[in-house]
Amino acid sequence: MKKIYIAIAFLGLTFTSCSDFLEEENLSNTTAEDFYTSAVGYENLVNANYSQLRDIYGEEPWLFCAGTDMYAEGRNAEPPGLSRYTQLNSTSDGVALLYDQCYEAIQLANMAMFYSERTEQTDELSSQIGEIKYLRANAFFLLVQTYGDVSLVTDYIQEPQLQFSRTPAEEVYGFIISELEEALTLVNDGAFDGHIKKRAVEHLLAKVYLTRGYETFGSTNDFTTAASYADAAIDGQSLTIPFNDLWSPDNEMNAETLFSVQYDNSSVTVNPSSYGNQQAYFFGSYQGGSEIAGDAPYRSYNLCPTKYTIDLFEQGDERWEGTFMVEIFDRYFDYFDEEDHTTLNVHHYFEPKWYANDATYMADYIANHPGVTYHEYDTYHAAVNPNLDNETITVKKFDSPDVPFSASSSVRDIVLSRLGETYLIAAEAYLQAGNATTGLARLNEVRQRAGVADATLAEFDIDYILDERGRELVGEYHRWFDLKRTGTLVERAAMYHYLIEESNFNGSNGVQKILRPIPQTALDLNQNQDFPQNPAYE
Repeated sequence: MKKIYIAIAFLGLTFTSCSDFLEEENLSNTTAEDFYTSAVGYENLVNANYSQLRDIYGEEPWLFCAGTDMYAEGRNAEPPGLSRYTQLNSTSDGVALLYDQCYEAIQLANMAMFYSERTEQTDELSSQIGEIKYLRANAFFLLVQTYGDVSLVTDYIQEPQLQFSRTPAEEVYGFIISELEEALTLVNDGAFDGHIKKRAVEHLLAKVYLTRGYETFGSTNDFTTAASYADAAIDGQSLTIPFNDLWSPDNEMNAETLFSVQYDNSSVTVNPSSYGNQQAYFFGSYQGGSEIAGDAPYRSYNLCPTKYTIDLFEQGDERWEGTFMVEIFDRYFDYFDEEDHTTLNVHHYFEPKWYANDATYMADYIANHPGVTYHEYDTYHAAVNPNLDNETITVKKFDSPDVPFSASSSVRDIVLSRLGETYLIAAEAYLQAGNATTGLARLNEVRQRAGVADATLAEFDIDYILDERGRELVGEYHRWFDLKRTGTLVERAAMYHYLIEESNFNGSNGVQKILRPIPQTALDLNQNQDFPQNPAYE
């Protein structure tokens, strides 16, 4: 394979505890050549690759969620380029995060592949190589979706390189698929235990083929293959865990989790505000100041649900209360800490749309809950919130009761692949492959777990799938990629995000700002003068 150079700084490896399953140790007074050629050293290098996922997913989630149909800013401003597109350019806040972190992950993976040929041979080495291939493929998949043509770097770079070129996206997809299909032959089978297993690889392969199918170089066969891999990942397993239980704290390692970024309390005790992740922090309004410290979690008042997100749910859908904190008690975390909620005082209540304009229901609820602040439907989404606490509904599924009130981080795992989404990938793949009947059956498995009526063949189309993905996956890091993949980003963002119009996407050269710009820092470091920016930003 042609060697392509990338400007990347020397990467020092700082080992911190990743989870109960993946433990690392500090090194001192030993060289990489000595350490990584031992079984213990190589295991540390593998674990460092897992730890890099924290930097990719654990920081600000703008590139995953902002500027979509489902989330918009509340009190605090989001980066205007990524959230509204009008000011999006190569120096915009947040544009470089995935570019930088994914290439650091790729450098770590390339390093692990380099030492895999030099390290002590063990029974675990084959599966470790498969895990590294998965992690490298995942990083390239994030890059190619976000930036388009990117540098395909597969060699371990041991000194700074100052020239690099862009590899066509078609070739990058081919490499990703070859890596994952090889990983599938190497990783272990069985339930997820913190390490990548076969079903996680099959899930990612299904998503990669599904995404490639929409590209100009894709084909219907990609959708068929995606459906096959999704069914393999499902492996006959039904969705049996109640949705609320699926997101119960300390239950991330449930039978439906295929892969997640691992955290635990011991990994954040030194600095809870910095060493956890920020998934819980963004999806809701601020809920009180220091006068009630300990009684409510700290929130950023960013990535608040849009009206579209609120309206996705119908009466009886278990995902409504499984996703949102519909009733806030005087002490917020009593929802998790107290088994009996009937004796607790409700401080805030958010009325669902099916009780809108029902004066009798509202009067009865207020009478039965003295002192409650009753938020009527259509008053608590991002576009209408006043500058007050608790005025937008909060996504509770990521709540982390174990962290202090003042911490802006969570010790909950970030779930990247789970069975509910695998069913929805299968549904979309079968639809696009021309087998709508089977696709509908996969989607209805998700709806049946949620306790709502089956969708019909007449209403089953890509918009219905995107709505269903919205209901099932609120706050999970998929939405921008879903809209970009299906070619609906411009239409849906303009339709449902109160700060976005279609014209916001107008870029240079008559090209819309769908792909993100190559970060200016990468362009400045590159001595290849023929390296192009994405056309919308030239």
